[in-house]
Formats: sequence, structure tokens, C-alpha cells
Amino acid sequence: MQYNFLSATVLLILITDPLGNIPIFINALRGVAKERRRIVILREVAIAFGILLLFMLVGDRFLRAMSLTDLSLRLGGGIVLFLIALRMIFPHPDGPMGGDSRGGEPLIVPLAIPALAGPSALATVMLLTSQAPGQMWEWVGALTVTMLVCAVVLVMAEKIQHWLGERAVTAFERLMGLVLVAISVEMILTGIRTFVHQLAASN
Repeated sequence: MQYNFLSATVLLILITDPLGNIPIFINALRGVAKERRRIVILREVAIAFGILLLFMLVGDRFLRAMSLTDLSLRLGGGIVLFLIALRMIFPHPDGPMGGDSRGGEPLIVPLAIPALAGPSALATVMLLTSQAPGQMWEWVGALTVTMLVCAVVLVMAEKIQHWLGERAVTAFERLMGLVLVAISVEMILTGIRTFVHQLAASN
């Protein structure tokens, strides 16, 4: 599957899942003063953006250093996406982050990592750059738009949950999970087809 700016943006928004992260952010920020919450959210989004951008820019070098191929990343990324999508459709009883609700102001964990810049997001940005390194500005643009969407949605998290209701947010998250399942299966099938083709060509 070949991505462009629009499809990459949609994919990244689905993976970072700002609507699905609303309950996580609300729960993690309960012990933070209301006037500080917006600052904390913007800081965590900025940290996640920096981490994802770093992986996007040095992803190819990282793959080469680890002797990994695009094929292994595509298959691995597809499997991780599939597992994340299953968690979106069938959430854990203790919540997406395993019920960690420590007090105080969160820093990096669990909001920047893994809520926004989780394994699936890191694998995806590396996959985009490894597939088409010549389109780097498109991928940076897609990531920037994604992080802006996340920032807007999460700053308005309490209002959105009030407007839509908890059930509507949950239903939308599961719908996004279904779309993500389809994307992950396509990634895995593409990887398998490429592997079979390479295997046939080597014989």
C-alpha cells in the first residue's frame, strides 16, 4: 500500500487515536490543577511530536544499524497495529493503560509515551520514511497535522466527553479500531506477498 500526505495523515490520526485517548488524559490529569491542564497537554503532545519526528528522521539509519529490512518492519508494524486495534475494539477492563492512575502531574509517561507515541506510531513513522524517503516533507507535514489534531482534541477532552457522552466516545474508538484492523491486515498481506515474491525470485 502506497501512502500520500492525506492517507498518511489519516493513518497517523487513527493510530494516535486522540478520541480514544480522551479518557486516559482525563484520568491522568485529575490530580492536576485546572489552570495547568492545558499546559500539560500541550507539553505532552509536543514531547510526543518530538519523539515521533526523531524516529521519522533517523528511522532509516536505525533500520540499517539493526540490520532490519522494510519487509520485517512492514510485517512487524502490521502485527503491532493489529494488536493495538484489538485493544481499541475490546478494551482492557482496567483501561487502555492498565489502570495506572498515579497522582501528580504526569511527565512523558503515560501521556506522551505510550498514549500518543506508542510502539505502533513509532513503527508507522519509520515505515513511511523507509517506503518513500523522498517524500520526507509530506510525512513531516502529515505528522504535524496529526499532532495539531491531537492537541485540539485533547485540550477540549472534557468538553468533548460531555458533549458526546462516554458511550459515543467509546463507540467511535471501536469504529476506528475496525478501520485500523483493516489497515493492519493489508500491511501484513502486502508483506507476505512481497516475501513470497522475493522467495520465488531467489529460486
